Amino acid sequence: MAKMMGPRFKEARRLGLNVSGHPKAEKRMGKGLGREDKKLTEYGRQLLEKQRLRAYYGVMEKQFVIYFQKAYNSQEATGDALVKMLETRLDNLVYRAGFASSIRQARQMVVHGHILVNGKKVNRPSFAVSVGDELELREKSRKNEMFKENFETNFSYSLPYITKMDGFKAKLDRMPEREEIPVEITDSLIVEFYSRSVK
Repeated sequence: MAKMMGPRFKEARRLGLNVSGHPKAEKRMGKGLGREDKKLTEYGRQLLEKQRLRAYYGVMEKQFVIYFQKAYNSQEATGDALVKMLETRLDNLVYRAGFASSIRQARQMVVHGHILVNGKKVNRPSFAVSVGDELELREKSRKNEMFKENFETNFSYSLPYITKMDGFKAKLDRMPEREEIPVEITDSLIVEFYSRSVK
């Protein structure tokens, strides 16, 4: 399975954004390549924004294009639909709910079978979580001190579309609104980047 495995802090500096969610990356943002001072072309701005969104969710280009095509053909605004689909991936919601301290750790947990969806093991990070689905840490995995500590301490901000429950469980109560998703991206630039090639 292909995955994005480059250095997290270096990537954050290159993109000018803390896409890893790690607090240390925030401290190092000022030591980057000075991209803010560079004059980017319109195409360059679109490309940078696309790279930022991909990095946020750790999605490879081929899969990202598939998400964009689905969003483009949906009934919603393309940018909104794209971010919502990425936000409701299983690996991302495992991270958002506090089961993991990073999106990479969340993906690893899913692949290794630590997460149940509605009581059934799902080991596909890209699995699309539906409204009402319950995510749960497998019984055996609850003995892992790291997982236990993650769930008890890593829900640092409240998201109105996710509810944490007792018993190492979380639930997607409803689809998120775009403005509720904590992703600092200008969606319209990504839509412009791909629209020329999508029919």
